[in-house]
Amino acid sequence: MTPNPYIDEDLQALVEAARRFADERVKPGYLERDVSRDLDRGLLREMAQLGFICPELPESVGGLGMGSLAAGVIHEQIAQADLSFSYLNLLASLNGQILSSHGDRAVVDPWLKKLVQGEAICAIALTEPRGGSDAANLQLRVESDGDDYIINGEKTSISAADQADIAVVFGRTGASDSGAHGVTALLVPMDVPGISRNRFDCHGQRAIGRGSIFFENVRIPKRYRLGEENKGFVQVMQGFDFSRSLIGLQCLAVARAALTETWEYLTERRAFGQPLSAFQGLTHPLARFDTEVEGARLLCLQGLWLKDQGLPHTAEAGMAKWWGPKLAYDVVHQCLLCFGHGGYDRGVMEQRLRDILGFQIGDGTAQIMNTIIARARAGRRNVPA
Repeated sequence: MTPNPYIDEDLQALVEAARRFADERVKPGYLERDVSRDLDRGLLREMAQLGFICPELPESVGGLGMGSLAAGVIHEQIAQADLSFSYLNLLASLNGQILSSHGDRAVVDPWLKKLVQGEAICAIALTEPRGGSDAANLQLRVESDGDDYIINGEKTSISAADQADIAVVFGRTGASDSGAHGVTALLVPMDVPGISRNRFDCHGQRAIGRGSIFFENVRIPKRYRLGEENKGFVQVMQGFDFSRSLIGLQCLAVARAALTETWEYLTERRAFGQPLSAFQGLTHPLARFDTEVEGARLLCLQGLWLKDQGLPHTAEAGMAKWWGPKLAYDVVHQCLLCFGHGGYDRGVMEQRLRDILGFQIGDGTAQIMNTIIARARAGRRNVPA
């Protein structure tokens, strides 16, 4: 990892420890987990024991209190070994922040400790069948009934839908035309009556998986609410500025791993009496991509640094989210072509391409990210849609 102003000695030590774990324990099972579609909870607990889940959370709930950059550098190391497995780090950091910032301490603290210990997986249930990018136009109903809420509806394309122990669920408590200002967020244990789940046969990220969650008269105590009633979308969705920078780093870490392997391959493989690295048609595209990966990574780290400083970082997070996955996909595609038929065969490079593609869709498309960036620059009232 190239030294830079964002990575101090403490973070560098964390990087090296995370890299050892990723190389020795995570990387060997990358291809196998794609076939078995098994996340390996035992490996998740091993990762937790080393402090690699939610290091940004306070020590009172088991975190390291190290800030957002600590989460970022760990995400990079786990992702370069297995992008799908690193989704567990992403879910834990995103949802851990949501729970710690907006939940009732008596309700959320036990779950936060389980997240940090690798004893629980938390999904985030936002997307619905009739609205993906139009996330504020939710139809899942959350109705008040005394001290409880009753949930009815469906969430779809939810990462870890069939494996999660709890989920942060967004539903409509306001009028049907209330938009983002009628949405409430709830912490929902996945073992309560009335919940059923399935799993899709996805192109990539098959170990984490995606699926639907169905709610039929699911009763949840009101103390499980996250944030204020009707303000869940406006308040809780701010956590996505954190996760978007993390996603950029995850994808770029995969791109960096692919570039490293490809540079090495080009110096070893020979054609027409020369190493492949002698041909500019192969090296110049890689040189350009190498440059862009370095720049995009610094942008992601800048977003996390701004967050740690308590400064606005919405635009930087949006940039990281659309640029990181798109650039990483293009990089791995080029690297795969450099390996020829060897890259096209089922294997690490081919699987990387499949895994990265999902991040161009989920957690906010490039089009939505560019709208967010435009609003940050020109003002929301000047960029209505």
